[in-house]
Amino acid sequence: MAPSAPPPSFNAQFDSQYHYVPTKSVCIIFLALFGLSGLLHIVEAFYFRMHWLLATAVLACVGEAIGWSGRYWSSLNWGREQTPFLMQISTTIISPTFLLAVYFVLLGRIILMLGPQYSRLPPKYYLRIFCTVDVIALVVQAVGGAWASVAVDPRPGGRVMLYGIIFQLVALIAYNALGAEFFWRFYFDRPTRSRLNSLPPSQASSTSDISPKQDINRLSKRMQVLICGIVFSNTCIFIRGVYRTIELSDGWNGRIISTQVYFNVLDGAMILLATATLNILHPGYLMPPAAWNLKY
Repeated sequence: MAPSAPPPSFNAQFDSQYHYVPTKSVCIIFLALFGLSGLLHIVEAFYFRMHWLLATAVLACVGEAIGWSGRYWSSLNWGREQTPFLMQISTTIISPTFLLAVYFVLLGRIILMLGPQYSRLPPKYYLRIFCTVDVIALVVQAVGGAWASVAVDPRPGGRVMLYGIIFQLVALIAYNALGAEFFWRFYFDRPTRSRLNSLPPSQASSTSDISPKQDINRLSKRMQVLICGIVFSNTCIFIRGVYRTIELSDGWNGRIISTQVYFNVLDGAMILLATATLNILHPGYLMPPAAWNLKY
């Protein structure tokens, strides 16, 4: 059992790996909520037969839960031990990568359903390009985390993790820009290419008599809610990415990484909101079943 008072002459600013002591109650709350979200994602993945969510959304929640358990562990030893500190910083940096993959898949499906002619890229490229980028970012961050965890000086590994986050953030900006352009073109009916040329042969003959205006009117309330959820979740993940970039750029002893409330709000809360939004506004319920049967 952890002591109720810090050791004599303990100074969190100098003696804790964090430069503060993680608050136990906050760690427990986030650990419980990420665990609950992960369990819901498992149930939803099997219920809606979307098993690919097990390797994306569920893994993100598992990683976040491990990270917050590391922070809870640190709260029991006043942040003095390096192992739980490196465990939490590595897992909380890497885990959102799995969650991003969900939205890369969803945007490609939405574009395929609403009209590839409004997209700058063919729908299949969203999955191929951005998931590849996601994997590269994951590998870079994992290498940096492993390096930091075994090295006497964790700063070189931290820089590698920073490069992975920046790479991922640039990809996220590109993804959001392409998504925003697609919805703008869809709403104002400004295709990038002709309708027939953008569709697979199996779809062109059956949809060539549907006008773009009819497509807009056919956008169901459920799809509108799903799109709003995707925008909100991506905004949360983007805010978190900006924060982690600034945090690691500021250094291991900087003011950003040394302020607990920044991490709780701009990292933990942002990712929790993103994964909880996916629980509540689930594509298995909101997206038409036919969307999953369309071929790229």
